Amino acid sequence: MAEIEREVMDVDVLIVGGGCAGLSAAHHLMTKIEEHNQAVDEGKKSGAKIPEQMVVVIEKGGEVGAHSFSGAVMNPIALSELVPEFKAQGCPVESEVTEDAVYYLTRSGSLKFPITPEPFRNHGNLVISMSKLNRWLGERVEGKGVNIFPGFAGVAPLIDGRTLAGVRTGDRGLNKEGEPKGNFEAGLLLKSKLTIFAEGSRGSLFKQVAKEFDLFAGKNPEVFEHGVKEVIQMPTGTVKPGQVFHTAGFPLSKSVGGGFLYTGEKDQIILGIVAYLDTEDPLFDPHRELQRMKTHPFIAEKIKGGKVIAYGGKTLPAGGWYSMPKLYGSGFLVCGDSASMVDVRKLKGIHLAMKSGMLAAETAFEAICEQNFSEGKLKVYQEKVESSYIKEDLYRSRNFHQALSKGFWASLPLLGLQEITGGRGLSDHMKIEHRDAEATCAVLDVWGVQGLDHEENQLPKTDGTLFFDKLSSVYLTGATHDEDSPNHLLIADKNICHEKCTSEYQNPCNHFCPAQVYEMVAAEASQEKRIFVNYTNCIHCKACDIKCPFENISWAPPEGGGGPRYSMT
Repeated sequence: MAEIEREVMDVDVLIVGGGCAGLSAAHHLMTKIEEHNQAVDEGKKSGAKIPEQMVVVIEKGGEVGAHSFSGAVMNPIALSELVPEFKAQGCPVESEVTEDAVYYLTRSGSLKFPITPEPFRNHGNLVISMSKLNRWLGERVEGKGVNIFPGFAGVAPLIDGRTLAGVRTGDRGLNKEGEPKGNFEAGLLLKSKLTIFAEGSRGSLFKQVAKEFDLFAGKNPEVFEHGVKEVIQMPTGTVKPGQVFHTAGFPLSKSVGGGFLYTGEKDQIILGIVAYLDTEDPLFDPHRELQRMKTHPFIAEKIKGGKVIAYGGKTLPAGGWYSMPKLYGSGFLVCGDSASMVDVRKLKGIHLAMKSGMLAAETAFEAICEQNFSEGKLKVYQEKVESSYIKEDLYRSRNFHQALSKGFWASLPLLGLQEITGGRGLSDHMKIEHRDAEATCAVLDVWGVQGLDHEENQLPKTDGTLFFDKLSSVYLTGATHDEDSPNHLLIADKNICHEKCTSEYQNPCNHFCPAQVYEMVAAEASQEKRIFVNYTNCIHCKACDIKCPFENISWAPPEGGGGPRYSMT
């Protein structure tokens, strides 16, 4: 294909990602500019007014909120700072938490903890839908004059020496062979003075930037959790809003993690499961484990008579403080999940993402005032983060993942010491010895000769109401991609999939992917199985980019607008 001529758009501040971190950054930046200009007009502040700024948010989803997914119980502290009267302003809160508890589940019984551990106390927090919250934030941001470009996927950073100079968006209207179709639109060159990366977990653009500028030097490797959840519609009058229950034990036996059940308004239950991706289990399947969880008597009783109306999955960073990269460089900042800002001890990240976006906005405002976007000027962002409750929360849980990765029972003494010593434990800081992909063990070592035939690896009988096979669950995500577009899931060497991975691991991507993207299917000319990629099923969780034991799969942004269509998650 001939070299493409691309339109150049000059931007003052470019925000990559229309999630809660990016939208908070955009909202707060415009508020700071409004307040400054009003103070100048009223004579309360000397100096010049800030001229109109070109602030752009690019969002790969077809609309703001379409790719937003979370648990989600939210600490409202950052939202209260961003929009003090958020309830009066119509923020879509499902319910306020009024009851919480933790249960340990055996195969057929349950044991309630006599006292809810401090990390799981949620009174005063809010049960929300992340997709609804971000749609609401998006409307407010546009009302402040920010340009939101949904359906625009950032695919490559623009680097000028040691400065980040902007982002190139993806081409649209390419066929499977990468050739232009009749509706072809070349991607834009968005030249920006400052770029804020807020892509969420395993940000594909920030991954490139981090490698270019060596932003993880001296840090623990990034590690992740993988979560799936369903929204279950219950009969009218059967659900008490504001309940938050967390579980340990069943159905997970080979992986570290747990389940959750939250209740919202309109008689809806949010049910999910989260597990560490450093599991040794090559057959770990979060979708299957969620279906198995619903067979437990404790859960079955609570969802009896319900119908699953939504499903989704995502990864979330779990390394915390010691896995957090350098947060700034010449021309850029990074915030939220892209910067590993999740408190895994409390299973909370939304308020940290929003606060980091706000601190990035304050840094951007100061840089705009001085027209100085150098690394030296933007360093103040790191200082702002380290003097905020972002550090307070993350530093308190700085060794949590490392301890819990040793297994639920083995970790309890270590976690107890961490509670007593403010997160230190026996040693500080605890290292993470390997990336998630390197933790995978052979099927024979984990499951013996039974492998996939083991009873724990069986999907419960489906009924299309409460129990689903994976493909039927994917339908509930609303996922769509143009079938005549390039495959965005790139396998470096398929021979590895067919030979080494099959014989040793039985192709983990066929299992950990929550959307049945990867399948081993018999070739037409023989009975030998070959990898097949159903890329139109992809819900953008990026687990394949993280967990493939040979690190043989790379997730790249598809044509803008493709992916899930979340509306109540």
